[in-house]
Amino acid sequence: MGTEGIQDKYVNPYTDFGFKLLFGTAMNKELLISFLNALLFKEEVIKDVTYLNAEHLGTQEYDRRAVFDVYCENEKGEKFLVEMQRGEQQFFKDRSVFYSTFPIREQAKRGEWDYELKAVYVVGILNFSFDNSDEEYFHHEVKLVDLYTHKVFYDKLTFVYLEMPKFNKTEDELESMFDKWLFVLRNLASLLERPRALQNRVFDRLFETAEIAKFTKTELSEYWDSLKNFRDWYSVISTAEKKGREEGREEGRVEGREEGIEQGEKRTQNSIIKKMLSMGQPLEFISECTDKPVEYIREIATKEPMLVREENTYDRNIKKKNVE
Repeated sequence: MGTEGIQDKYVNPYTDFGFKLLFGTAMNKELLISFLNALLFKEEVIKDVTYLNAEHLGTQEYDRRAVFDVYCENEKGEKFLVEMQRGEQQFFKDRSVFYSTFPIREQAKRGEWDYELKAVYVVGILNFSFDNSDEEYFHHEVKLVDLYTHKVFYDKLTFVYLEMPKFNKTEDELESMFDKWLFVLRNLASLLERPRALQNRVFDRLFETAEIAKFTKTELSEYWDSLKNFRDWYSVISTAEKKGREEGREEGRVEGREEGIEQGEKRTQNSIIKKMLSMGQPLEFISECTDKPVEYIREIATKEPMLVREENTYDRNIKKKNVE
């Protein structure tokens, strides 16, 4: 396909394709290194990274599969999980903690081992807000803390969450490298030209990589599929959430029961699942987006088989790549 369906100049980093293009490929690892240094250390502490297997099946057959957007380690052996979270999930924090166990457990050594661990960092770039209690507090850095002394009890496990909707600095307000990276992530897809504040070697690489006009036909096709999935999913989530809130409030008013809103939220999630099934999305993907077990989604699909398509474009592309 051509670019007639894509009006933007630069790739959308909130899409699966865009995020992995910028941060998940060895040829662009200097972008990831720069971002992690700006986010975690405020200086160039990380000199190099090695990409690791982003899919983990667990140690037991009943373990849930974990698929990370980006998983790497630096020259010291410290582990970094970087995730672009496109929409709010009910148990997102639980999921982050669960994901952190994989780079911890895989450090176990056979034979004699004194349990020394390398540091693990879990970074979540969020396309939503935890709440609206503080409109300026968007950068969360979480460690294990002693509640009595208020001091860090264990400094080798760090969770960092960025609530991107709360970052509203303009180009003229950008001061640090951290500011510049957040500005890029928040605004890249809507930029018509490169901002004056982003003129250095790292951003030379970023804007060159992100320019859609330079994509090959294969890259353009894959990006279009990814962008369409993102737009469809975002539309489904927004519509279903609005409808569910309205139905829940109405039921709560009419019946005078607090469960009204809760039941509305449940219908919202079921509506999202049904819509994603009708779009042909894989059960595992729907499970990841909604935090519902695959068995729950399969039960809905069984009750309404007309919703389920045999296969979608995304599935075919994945299967084709696996064969190749």
